[in-house]
Amino acid sequence: MEIYYLGHACFKLKGKTSSIIIDPFNTETGLKLPKDMQADACLITHNHSDHNNQAAVTGSPVVLNGPGEYEVKGVAVTGIASYHDNVAGAERGANTIYNIYIDGLNIVHLGDLGQDALTEAQESEIGITDILLIPVGGTYTITAKQASSIVAQLEPRIIIPMHYGVEGLKYPLEGVASFLKEMGVESLEPVSKLSITKDKLPDEPQVVVLSKING
Repeated sequence: MEIYYLGHACFKLKGKTSSIIIDPFNTETGLKLPKDMQADACLITHNHSDHNNQAAVTGSPVVLNGPGEYEVKGVAVTGIASYHDNVAGAERGANTIYNIYIDGLNIVHLGDLGQDALTEAQESEIGITDILLIPVGGTYTITAKQASSIVAQLEPRIIIPMHYGVEGLKYPLEGVASFLKEMGVESLEPVSKLSITKDKLPDEPQVVVLSKING
């Protein structure tokens, strides 16, 4: 399967028989979505405008928005309740973590997680994490240091950072460099997509930085 980074917290997962877009954003972010936004399903982690622009997704997708167990065209999706802040949602509300089982891989998208650590119950619900999509820019979510601790909790094989400061973004987020430093990675050349199968997962945790697909 292939993973594309559409910017901010938005990704497209393209499997053998189905495709999923997660957290499409609006133009208020300062970023643009690509032209090809066709998908079979659209997953929304929380109802903030920089994550819930489901109208941008074409192809009459099934829209999933919240905790629960779902299946779309052979893809199993589990939504896990979490918080956008570290005070049980009192500041920024709820957030849904998604574990997406597609083409034999468990891909976990943490949304705008604001908790400084996952609870034991959340870890159990999330389960196996082959590939982790994790916010690292702070301000509205976990910081780079907190993100590295959550990586240690989930023990993914591949870690893809998201929701960090980039040129054009109108939100004051920290860049990806701080997270790479926390993970012991000096620098990484971004790649345009991640093409991966279960048997090709690395033995040791590996950070992959994806370049944004231009709008």
